[in-house]
Amino acid sequence: MGIGYGASDEQLEKQIGCVKYTLFCFNIVAWMISTALFALTVWLRAEPGFNDWLRILEAQSFYIGVYVLIGISIVMMAVSFLGCLSALMENTLALFVFVGTQVFGFIAIVAGSAVLMQFSTINSSLQPLLNVSLRGFVATSEYTYSNYVLTMIQENIGCCGASGPWDYLDLRQPLPSSCRDTVSGNAFFNGCVDELTWFFEGKTGWIVALAMTLGLLNVICAVMSFVLVQAVKKEEEQASNYRR
Repeated sequence: MGIGYGASDEQLEKQIGCVKYTLFCFNIVAWMISTALFALTVWLRAEPGFNDWLRILEAQSFYIGVYVLIGISIVMMAVSFLGCLSALMENTLALFVFVGTQVFGFIAIVAGSAVLMQFSTINSSLQPLLNVSLRGFVATSEYTYSNYVLTMIQENIGCCGASGPWDYLDLRQPLPSSCRDTVSGNAFFNGCVDELTWFFEGKTGWIVALAMTLGLLNVICAVMSFVLVQAVKKEEEQASNYRR
């Protein structure tokens, strides 16, 4: 009976070691992803040209999701160290706290990604904001500033008006040369609202993918931590029974 107990105890110890070091490795990966997410979101927020475009178009609501992801990436970098320490120490209280932070992190990441996508994708809340701003510039395109903004956007993105070249006709404005392809001379068919949205999607796609990968790691780490807690409790119970 004693030999059987010893073999069982040794097997449980090996299982705990396997889970513990796997969790440690996952936390290292989570820290690396959190650091990359922080760097990308800060770069997106600080990029001068991109920031200027959003300011001019009065679409800075785009940054709400970015701020959420910057904050959660900082938290997750710190939490990854807590996960490493709690796993190596096999401290059940620290592991429960870590599980709680992983649940919070997952919810915050999903929320931040959802908000970011809500202001950077087709048929999102970003498009009405862009439509109002661009139609306002088209309606006042005879003024120097409005003409400058439209020229900058239309030439760089390859678009015309808010919804298309007919915006100029509807608002009784002449079609500018920036609305035409320099090679063919034909007017750009796509409006700047859709083109700008696709441009923003390209900027945020990698960030959202990275954030959701981190969210998946949060779930895996939470499950593994819970398994480790149960294994440590079982080991303590076996040790208690053995002393009796």
